[in-house]
Amino acid sequence: MEIRHKLWRCTVCGYIYNVDEGDPDNNIPPGTPFEAIPDEWVCPVCGASKDKFEPVDE
Repeated sequence: MEIRHKLWRCTVCGYIYNVDEGDPDNNIPPGTPFEAIPDEWVCPVCGASKDKFEPVDE
């Protein structure tokens, strides 16, 4: 079974992407899995690319 993390941390600034909250300011609706976010999306705080995020163990 694949584990889907609900929290992802930006390794540059520490911003937490929460699947339950999404990123509505950047057209990512609540409930959007991190894997489903477009590759062009960047951290809303520091602008780091999606590959700079790591899953957070809950």
